[in-house]
Amino acid sequence: MRDVQPLASTAIAQVFAGRNLNQVLQATFERNAKMTPQQRAMLQDLSYGTLRHYGPLQAILARLLQKPLQDESIRCLLLVALYQLAYTQIQPHAAVDHAVKTTQVLRKTSAKGLVNAVLRNFLRQRERLLSDAASSDEGRFSHPQWWIDKLRREYPQAWEQILAAGNQHPPMILRVNRRKGSVEAYLQQLAEAGIAARAVGASGILLERPQAVDKLPGFSQGLVSVQDGGAQLAASLLDVKDGMRVLDACAAPGGKTAHLLELADVELVALDHDTRRLQKVEQNLVRLGLHAKCVAGDASQPSQWWNGQTFQRILADVPCSASGVVRRHPDIKWLRREGDIAQFAGQQALILDALWHCLEQGGKLLYVTCSVFAEENQQQIQAFMARHTDVRRLSLPDRVEQDLQLLPDREHDGFYYALLAKI
Repeated sequence: MRDVQPLASTAIAQVFAGRNLNQVLQATFERNAKMTPQQRAMLQDLSYGTLRHYGPLQAILARLLQKPLQDESIRCLLLVALYQLAYTQIQPHAAVDHAVKTTQVLRKTSAKGLVNAVLRNFLRQRERLLSDAASSDEGRFSHPQWWIDKLRREYPQAWEQILAAGNQHPPMILRVNRRKGSVEAYLQQLAEAGIAARAVGASGILLERPQAVDKLPGFSQGLVSVQDGGAQLAASLLDVKDGMRVLDACAAPGGKTAHLLELADVELVALDHDTRRLQKVEQNLVRLGLHAKCVAGDASQPSQWWNGQTFQRILADVPCSASGVVRRHPDIKWLRREGDIAQFAGQQALILDALWHCLEQGGKLLYVTCSVFAEENQQQIQAFMARHTDVRRLSLPDRVEQDLQLLPDREHDGFYYALLAKI
């Protein structure tokens, strides 16, 4: 604990400075290679938990301070310690003691008295402070006010459900590689390994409790991959057939790329602008025994990477607000600004228009986001169809809908799907 708490408070400070939590944690693990698995797990819990509950935590901290803290490192340390006291089973005296000692590690010994007083004051008023924090929207739902207001307008019947899901621990779902086995056979392997699970969807398995991938039978041999249940719909909705030329635009980290190749023998190009993340795609394909042509390039600039040969299927899993996956990435909701949504929508429109030229007549393009915001989803498709006369909206395979807005629940994250044909 003594070693992890300073790392957690530093990680939180870096997030509020604008850095991605996953990247921060990965860099922290690399710098502290001797951390035990238990320490790594604790660091992740403290970091994710603090951000997941930042709404009430910041409200509580504001009530405990006479004036706002100017020292961001101490503010983040207090947030981490308050998370422990409010939402974990740690012994209160241990959390307070470690927080006070952490001021020394952070070279902020002058703040020892403040840290001690604030945390002990919280313990004395715990129930009242938690109740007071829940009196505001941000404190109750632990999302920014603009986000709450937006969901309330767009989902008058479901906005509270969406917000609640965004604060839960995400499910861990596997995708069985159908080239190497069946769902039923893999469920049996899990049972033999003492891992409780059940089937979801066509190729998915929901684990009762998350597991490290090295504990999963046959993971390194490519029997399964980790992929959200909602994301697993993409490959089947694109309706690929053997021999087709397929483009997976914005492909990294490669889950949908691999799934497409598991379903059909296709000539697939996996495109992504980030060369480092493209390496992850290649690594996943090697593990699964699959092959695709991995290309670095900007999906909105085909002249950089396209040879002029049209594709029969295009998967456009475009950059978005990621508002449907915040339970996996709780830093997103605090780093996003309301104005970011229009910027994402503009980028998505550029990508859609560019990729449309790469699709052959009679081909299909599946538009995908992991967002729940209408500007990136329904409104984006409506605007695209208004700009193009050679497009027809298709019903999704095995569904009556012409589009599909998944809201996060126990079996999947929030995703949007729309299937378009070029006529």
